[in-house]
Amino acid sequence: MPPDLKPPVAAAAPAPAEALQAPEIPETPKTWRCGTLVYTGGGLVALFAALLFGDFAWSMRDRSVTPMAAWYLKELGVGNLLFALIVSSFPALLGILFVPVVAVHSDRHRGPRGRRIPFLLITTPIAAAGMIGIAFTPYLARYAHAYFPSAQEATVAVLCFGVFWALFEFASLAGHALFNGLINDIVPREMLGRFFGLFRAISLVDGIIFNTWFMGLIPTHFTLILATIGTFYGLAFFWMCLKVKEGEYPPVPPDTGEEKGTLRRHFGTMAGYFRLCFSSPYYLSVFLMITLGSLAFGPVNTFAIPYSKSVEMSPDFYGKCLAVTFCLSLGLAYVIGWLADRFHPIRICMAAIFGYLLVSIWGAQFASTRETFAIGFVLHGFFSGTYVTAVASLGPRSSRSRPSPSTLPARGSSSPSA
Repeated sequence: MPPDLKPPVAAAAPAPAEALQAPEIPETPKTWRCGTLVYTGGGLVALFAALLFGDFAWSMRDRSVTPMAAWYLKELGVGNLLFALIVSSFPALLGILFVPVVAVHSDRHRGPRGRRIPFLLITTPIAAAGMIGIAFTPYLARYAHAYFPSAQEATVAVLCFGVFWALFEFASLAGHALFNGLINDIVPREMLGRFFGLFRAISLVDGIIFNTWFMGLIPTHFTLILATIGTFYGLAFFWMCLKVKEGEYPPVPPDTGEEKGTLRRHFGTMAGYFRLCFSSPYYLSVFLMITLGSLAFGPVNTFAIPYSKSVEMSPDFYGKCLAVTFCLSLGLAYVIGWLADRFHPIRICMAAIFGYLLVSIWGAQFASTRETFAIGFVLHGFFSGTYVTAVASLGPRSSRSRPSPSTLPARGSSSPSA
C-alpha cells in the first residue's frame, strides 16, 4: 500500500435514541403561599382540617348560645326592649369599646406563637367559662336570691345572667376579630372563598345537629346542653390553637404613645384604629355594606324566638324550620364560595340582598300564622345565609389589598338563623 494512502476509518455507530433524550427533571409539587408560610397539597389539607375542627366547635357555640339565651330570657318574662338591649345592643357596645384595643394590640404583638394565637388562648377559656356560667344561672340565681329576699327572683336571675353574658360576649367578640386575623394570616388568598365556603358548611352542619336534636330539649335540659357545649368548645378550640402555626411577620412600627401611660395608650390605640379604618372612603364603603346587611337581617334574627311563641310555634318545630334552612344552604355553601372566587363576593351579595328584599315584602304582608311564618323564616335564613357566606371572604380580601387591622369583618354574622 502506498504510504500516502491510509485505510478508511469506519463510521461511528449512531447513538441510541435513549441517549439523545434530556434527563427527566422531577416535577415540582404545586405549593401555595401566605406570607412566609408555604404549603404543599398535604400541608394545605392539614391546615384546613385543623381550622375546620376548630370552626366546628366555634359554630356549635354560636348556634347554641344565642337561641338558648333568648329562650331563657323570655322564660324570665323579660320585655322586648330589655331583651333587645341585652341580646343586640350590649354586645355591639362591647365591640366598639374593646375589640379595637384587642385587635390592634394583636396586630402589634410578636411572639413565639405568632400574633393571634396567644390572644386566642386567653379569650377561648373566658368564653367557655361564660357559657358554663349562663348554663348554671338558674341555680346560681336561686342561691343568690336567698341573700336578697326583698328582690324578685327574676331580677336576680337577669343580673346573674348579665354578668356571664358580658363575660361571654367580650371574649366571643374579641375572639371573632382574632380568628378573622388568624385566617387572614395563614390561609392563601386564592383559597379564601372556598375555605369560607367550607366554614359555612361546617356551621350549617352544626346548626342542623343542634336544631334537629337539641332545640326541642332546651326547656327540660337547658343546663346540661349549654354546659356540655361550653366545655366542648373550650377544649376543642384550645386544641386547634395549639396545633396551628403562624408565620413570620415584619417588624412592628415604633409606638409613639408608649410613654403616655397605660390608660392613655389604650385610648390612643382606639383613636389610631378609628383613624386607620374610618379615614378611608374604601373602608367606609365596605363597613357600610356589611353593617347595612346585618341591620337588614337583625330584626328577624333578634325576635324570631319571641315571635314564634306569639304564633304558637313550639321550640321543636322552630328548630326543625332552622334545620331545613341549614340543609338548603349546606348544598350551596361550597358553590357560593366558588362563585365568590370567580365573580367577587360583592356581586353575590347584591343578588342575595335583592332576593331578601322580595322575601321581606312578602313576609310583612303574610307571615302572621305558624305556617306562613315558617315559610318566611326558612327563606329569610336561606338568603341571609347566602349573603353571609359570600361576604365572609370580603374582609380578608380587603385587608390584603390595603393595610388594615384584624377587625375588618370576615366571618359574617353568627346569628342562629344565618
